[in-house]
Amino acid sequence: MPFRLLISLGLLCALLPLHHGAPGPDGSAPDPAHYRERVKAMFYHAYDSYLENAFPFDELRPLTCDGHDTWGSFSLTLIDALDTLLILGNVSEFQRVVEVLQDNVDFDIDVNASVFETNIRGEGCSLGPLKEKRSAFQTPTGMPYGTVNLLHGVNPGETPVTCTAGIGTFIVEFATLSSLTGDPVFEDVARVALMRLWESRSDIGLVGNHIDVLTGKWVAQDAGIGAGVDSYFEYLVKGAILLQDKKLMAMFLEYNKAIRNYTRFDDWYLWVQMYKGTVSMPVFQSLEAYWPGLQSLIGDIDNAMRTFLNYYTVWKQFGGLPEFYNIPQGYTVEKREGYPLRPELIESAMYLYRATGDPTLLELGRDAVESIEKISKVECGFATIKDLRDHKLDNRMESFFLAETVKYLYLLFDPTNFIHNNGSTFDTVITPYGECILGAGGYIFNTEAHPIDPAALHCCQRLKEEQWEVEDLMREFYSLKRNRSKFQKKTMSSGPWEPPTRPGILLSPENHDQARERKRAKQKVPLLSCPSQPFTSKLALLGQVFLDSS
Repeated sequence: MPFRLLISLGLLCALLPLHHGAPGPDGSAPDPAHYRERVKAMFYHAYDSYLENAFPFDELRPLTCDGHDTWGSFSLTLIDALDTLLILGNVSEFQRVVEVLQDNVDFDIDVNASVFETNIRGEGCSLGPLKEKRSAFQTPTGMPYGTVNLLHGVNPGETPVTCTAGIGTFIVEFATLSSLTGDPVFEDVARVALMRLWESRSDIGLVGNHIDVLTGKWVAQDAGIGAGVDSYFEYLVKGAILLQDKKLMAMFLEYNKAIRNYTRFDDWYLWVQMYKGTVSMPVFQSLEAYWPGLQSLIGDIDNAMRTFLNYYTVWKQFGGLPEFYNIPQGYTVEKREGYPLRPELIESAMYLYRATGDPTLLELGRDAVESIEKISKVECGFATIKDLRDHKLDNRMESFFLAETVKYLYLLFDPTNFIHNNGSTFDTVITPYGECILGAGGYIFNTEAHPIDPAALHCCQRLKEEQWEVEDLMREFYSLKRNRSKFQKKTMSSGPWEPPTRPGILLSPENHDQARERKRAKQKVPLLSCPSQPFTSKLALLGQVFLDSS
């Protein structure tokens, strides 16, 4: 869609940072090694500032060099940064932080917490809070409340209105939990919530922004791909990949058709009324910049690149992405001029660079490093940019800066990182139940950029009771068949058969259950454990780890 640029060339030059390491006359791309080290330095400047000035608070306040709690007092920034340490290769600090978190963070506290935020950011993964989070799904529709008390469950006066993303962003983490714990309830409630949203879509195939989880009626009927909806679409794709679930992918592809038909204009995506398809907000939101990366996951590279380049023009205009950008006017929206160091455009650049190798994507990474350091860096970390027009700063560094922004930048410039493994190398692990493969790649990032290794998930899953019982019964059946044949031959010549008493004896029916219980207790893999797993493969749900006795 055509738009007017309401900014003078002089101001534009002032806003855009100088690009050290920019492509030379020969058109060469930015040097990945140079920017990889710059990104690592960015991480440690922010990380060390948090530890020195803000820990154990949730977040760093970089302008006053202190901390504050934002999501429940769980040392959130440290939790969110955990797997970034591993991706940067700092195994010793990773191990130290795991011990610190185990010893100091308690999730069983009387705190009201966002069900969505605690899920994606990695808090509340002990079984107590998980039970309370699960209670949020106990509604007539199966769609969860937005907030839950980690000790007491849903408050009596809790609002029933939840955003679409707050309902549809659980299948990746909850299916992982079900696989690791053997308790299907987590995956079940996440699937029910997804299906209720699917059944609530409009006749033209769109979903709105907020819905009443008690009645199933849409409260906000704006349809788009951005704030309030974004990660619902993301999790249909990633859930389909992680679980090899064709139904989830089919649901997304149907949504994708409706999104193209009603919200896409000249490779931009607008907001429309979910029942009529008429434009309600001709804006681009910075949160929508994840979309090209998501499109790359389904192989739609051409459309993804065209949309990415639109978004990149906004970045180059301001040195960052404003929260809202009016597409027809080509400028920021009042009171939405800030950039809180969000990762979404960098995330898309990382995915698209892996798919195409296009050096334009490295240029975005270069611009991001230069802009953030020039505008946002202060003595105690990196500050949110309150207004991209004049570069005023706000006293906050959100945890996703270390969990996502820095991580995606580093991975963009680190093509040999183990996260990018294409299956050419892997670790073979011998478990009590056979051989399995780990670290072969194919990591699935949750929406907070915490990676899950599908191979580790399969290897370390806790088998369901029914599967164990079937295996035990089959062993007993074949053992019975073998021994019966053997002993029948013996009794023909030497009188009546009596049960043998040596090792490997057949058991009388009344002892079968006791033996099966003893065998099951001995055979099961401990919860969240994978014997002999190399430490670099121990990425799992939301930055948690599979810990062995060593």
